[in-house]
Amino acid sequence: MVLNEIICLKDVTKTFKDKKAVDGVSFSIRQGEVAAILGPNGAGKTTTLSMMLGLLQPSSGTVKVLGENPNSRKVREKIGAMLQEVSVIDALTVKEVIQLFRSYYPEPLSFEELVNLSGLKEDELKKRAEKLSGGQKRRLSFALAMAGDPEVLFFDEPTVGMDIHSRKIFWQTVHLLKNRGKTIIFTTHYLQEADDTAERIILFHNGRLIEDGSPAEIKAKLTRKSVSFRKTEAINIKGLENLPHIQKVSVKGGRVHIETDDTDAVLSSLYKLNGYWKDIQVDSGRLEDAFEQLTEEKEAV
Repeated sequence: MVLNEIICLKDVTKTFKDKKAVDGVSFSIRQGEVAAILGPNGAGKTTTLSMMLGLLQPSSGTVKVLGENPNSRKVREKIGAMLQEVSVIDALTVKEVIQLFRSYYPEPLSFEELVNLSGLKEDELKKRAEKLSGGQKRRLSFALAMAGDPEVLFFDEPTVGMDIHSRKIFWQTVHLLKNRGKTIIFTTHYLQEADDTAERIILFHNGRLIEDGSPAEIKAKLTRKSVSFRKTEAINIKGLENLPHIQKVSVKGGRVHIETDDTDAVLSSLYKLNGYWKDIQVDSGRLEDAFEQLTEEKEAV
């Protein structure tokens, strides 16, 4: 085991009937890392997360969490999980559910801290679980994931059902937990969340790991970059398409966007045209663009 290695997957495959949901995946995560597992629907993200949690067993290969089998009691007492679906005892109030979960752990967080971390309000604590809205259920799920003061946290699409304000508060809390030395692994289809929060992106496609690196490293693999500027009546869109190094020209939200493999060459061409180019911006790539391009490339292989 590598020093400070919290999670290790080695040659992990998971097969359902004749389909490989996860195919020969290997990676490790160190203590204190915030890692996002990304990929299209059906890429193997949730299956991989479920194996790290011990909810599924690999068909072949090994999964270790804290150096142990994920099903061991030692591991279960030191991890927390916030899954897409939360099922609790509907007849209990939110406060009763949290206190029940705290009783499962040898050294739980205090009730007060769980309420503060999750953002649950006083009136919500008195509600029965069955009466909660979708966003309130997500906050309760987060409180339950934190109940045992875990070393490792797993979040599967954690902000689904949350409004913009709640999402912002959630990710601020994740940064707080990272500063406490927690290791955090999450999946999300909100790619901007991964770009803003994760130190590391693990990109899946068709059950395989196709990229692993920081958001900046993954965006650097883009061959398509863009130059954009505010659209004016004097601009000839068709004329722009004939310039060298320009792959595509489109107009969105009052701006002209040029896809290119050489932003410097495009800027030079624009200045030579002596046009009046307003509010020029150069975009070296978004995580969303890299995600799309890398998965397209794998489809083409």
